[in-house]
Amino acid sequence: MAAKCGEIIAIMEALAPPELAAEWDNVGLMLGSPEAEVRRVLVCLDVTMAVAAEAAARGANLIISHHPLFFRPLKSLRFDETRGELVRRLIQDNIMVYSAHTNLDSADLGVSYHLAVKLELEDVQVLLPTHRENYYKLVTFVPEDHEKVVREAITRAGAGWIGNYSDCTFRVAGTGTFRPLAGTRPYIGQEGKVTEVKEYRLETIIPTGRLKEVLQALLQAHPYEEVAYDIYPLANEGPARGIGRLGILPQVVSLEEFARQVKEHLGAARVNVVGDRERKVKKVATCGGAGSDVMTTARAAGADVLVTGDLKYHEAQAAAGIGLAVIDAGHFATERIIVPALVTYLQEQLQEREVMVLASQKEQEPWYVL
Repeated sequence: MAAKCGEIIAIMEALAPPELAAEWDNVGLMLGSPEAEVRRVLVCLDVTMAVAAEAAARGANLIISHHPLFFRPLKSLRFDETRGELVRRLIQDNIMVYSAHTNLDSADLGVSYHLAVKLELEDVQVLLPTHRENYYKLVTFVPEDHEKVVREAITRAGAGWIGNYSDCTFRVAGTGTFRPLAGTRPYIGQEGKVTEVKEYRLETIIPTGRLKEVLQALLQAHPYEEVAYDIYPLANEGPARGIGRLGILPQVVSLEEFARQVKEHLGAARVNVVGDRERKVKKVATCGGAGSDVMTTARAAGADVLVTGDLKYHEAQAAAGIGLAVIDAGHFATERIIVPALVTYLQEQLQEREVMVLASQKEQEPWYVL
């Protein structure tokens, strides 16, 4: 059974809620319909002509990208220009596009987290907290024969996430009673008679940003004509989410040695390094993509070195001035690590669906090093 595009969006937004995106950003469904069926997904950093052609050749009708297809408002869409020709090609080949950008940067298991893991950091935590999730408790009552269907529907929609655990629910068996009145069409029981049904009390936790989608999934999956459910606001405060990560190396190494490790781990063509090559480093900050904005935060947090990309000349001077070493491994290398991570995540979430998830094989650095 294929999945609808909207279901895959819900899975993505359970990982990277849209409310985590910066105000200036543009995330979400860029092209297509939530109601369209999806059988193959292609994951990439950028939607380019090469990636669009690859999606068509590999039979993918949904592209999930990190960088938005549309970043700024369009004033025109001309087919004789690169962007217009790309959009025309996507529409012609019936390919949809969904983008998760700064919300994926700040997600619990987002870009900077996977960058920290790739570099084998320990005791990883958020570098610059920007959000804390609030939660609701959902309680509903489901007949025994539909408990699994309802549970899977609401967890697919984003319920049941606690830290790095998904599908967290609790159920207890009991007996439900009701009397169908005139004009009803009960799933169980007869009009005018009190009915007793073996039911499960099913409860789970919902991030505030997923409440609407979870309730829609509940109502669609539940067999009852009138669904009984309760929503309780919780005082629980979720873990910090935000920009960058901070972690510890397993052992102290020189800056030069660590820079070589970064280059090898990320498969980068080159790394630019700010700082004394003999300097000893232990505490490391990471920020995938362009992370110069967190340099002072990283230094204040006690980081010896920041691993990021897109460092400019004067920013390098500023880093040296505050005593922070920086390893610039490039925008592409510090973000590309999210592609295989997303493929694995989506495969796990869609394992009971007939949906294949593929990593783009046509992406590469936009330049080469002589």
